[in-house]
Amino acid sequence: MRIAIITGASSGLGAEYARLLAKDPGLEEIWLIARRRERLEALGRSLPLPCRLLPLDLTQEESLQQVQKRLQQAGNLTIDWLINAAGFGRIGSCETIGAATTARMIDLNCRAAVLLTEICLPHMEKGAHILEICSCAAFQPIAYLTAYAATKAFLLRYSRGLQAELKPRGISVTAVCPYWIRDTEFIAGARETDHEGLFHGFPLATDKHTVARRSLQAARNGHAICTPDLVATLDRFFGALVPDALILHLVNLYRHL
Repeated sequence: MRIAIITGASSGLGAEYARLLAKDPGLEEIWLIARRRERLEALGRSLPLPCRLLPLDLTQEESLQQVQKRLQQAGNLTIDWLINAAGFGRIGSCETIGAATTARMIDLNCRAAVLLTEICLPHMEKGAHILEICSCAAFQPIAYLTAYAATKAFLLRYSRGLQAELKPRGISVTAVCPYWIRDTEFIAGARETDHEGLFHGFPLATDKHTVARRSLQAARNGHAICTPDLVATLDRFFGALVPDALILHLVNLYRHL
């Protein structure tokens, strides 16, 4: 049986990936992972492929163990797609956001993505694809998105190294690095801790369908990094050329747009 596994699948970008991959004629089942069971059930009912619903919190060790156990018990199973779309960010100073929230952000954005990837690798063959959902925030430090940007920088570097490791096996790894996505829950969640209006707006924000569609195509083409919108592409280019001190100053100006 050939399957796709998608985390963060209860809404937003993760759910959009599920809708697009459900049209893939080579897949036989999609495993949907997220915390909200009712959202997963609604999505599963709307897709034309059979879905296995795993309402799990990936920051918990037992959730990762459960995924590993289910894969081992499934028998003749091949993972064609792994999409690590689970993640969250918070806007604010480190003091405002707090250590507990920051720790959970690191656990979900970094630890869970890495461990789930390595749990899935034994079940992947030549032609399989891994998408690690990073962010254009990975290209530079960002004040008041400090921990979030750092988690995405970690995931970007992990993805690039893993891509080189897996190339001889014919497995592609794509780091997806979009700009703000306007039609998901991410921005609203990030602003929960922005009590001072640190980010006034999100001009030129992209949309989830564009990000999902373009990144799936980039993965099929074997691209190591996908910047699926204009702002992210420019950020990637200038982030490689401009010193961090100047980037931090420019981001401070951007916050007030």
